[in-house]
Amino acid sequence: MENGGTAPIFRYSEALQLQRVPYARHEGWEGTVTWDPKNQQPFANRREAGVELAARLDRYRDRDDVVVLGLPRGGVPVAFEVARALGAPLDVFLVRKLGVPRHRELAMGAIASGGVRVLNDEVVGWYGVPKTVIDAVAREELLELERRERAYRDDRQLLDVRNRTVILVDDGLATGSSMKAAVEAVRALAPARIVVAVPVGAPETCGALSHAADDVVCARTPEPFSAVGLWYEDFSQTTDQEVRELLGAAQSPANP
Repeated sequence: MENGGTAPIFRYSEALQLQRVPYARHEGWEGTVTWDPKNQQPFANRREAGVELAARLDRYRDRDDVVVLGLPRGGVPVAFEVARALGAPLDVFLVRKLGVPRHRELAMGAIASGGVRVLNDEVVGWYGVPKTVIDAVAREELLELERRERAYRDDRQLLDVRNRTVILVDDGLATGSSMKAAVEAVRALAPARIVVAVPVGAPETCGALSHAADDVVCARTPEPFSAVGLWYEDFSQTTDQEVRELLGAAQSPANP
């Protein structure tokens, strides 16, 4: 996991000591991390997860400087509920995981819009993945990233995030490589503040990401964590059509 080498690690035992505080805020990082260590039950689906996550983000409600960006595809249903609850505009931010050959579910890094590439040096070193292979996987994923840009936006430009608070939303954090790539790419667009927000995440990853983001909100941090999908009763794949429909609904004047 990307923890900046010398970054302190968020320990679940520390959270247990803070259970008397509903949503404890940890100030031991460059940014801040908010978590709820008590709830260990799975979400029904991503939309329900988004509703719960939005409640942790109430301090960003009804502010004209806030933009919500969902990471496709699974992060978009979560982000839709967050944006609706906060009264904020919604857009997508494209990130593609770089999977280890023959173990594609294991992330060795990620790429994001704007030419950003982040590598998990620990995974790359452990599996001995050469640079030529990393470059080949990155080229393949870039094609899909560009396809999705066209499919979701129909030539519409990304919302202007300059001098605004950007809330980056995904359906969960495991290694955090995709989210770290998203944070670094958004940072290049000169926002005032970046908030990482997820319904569920590995405790260490939530803590490590605070060195990249200004605020990290992990609604649930179960231990042991294992995988994001284990914390959803329905973790079926979100389709491109669902992403388009949610973006269209978010832009509709009828959307509350």
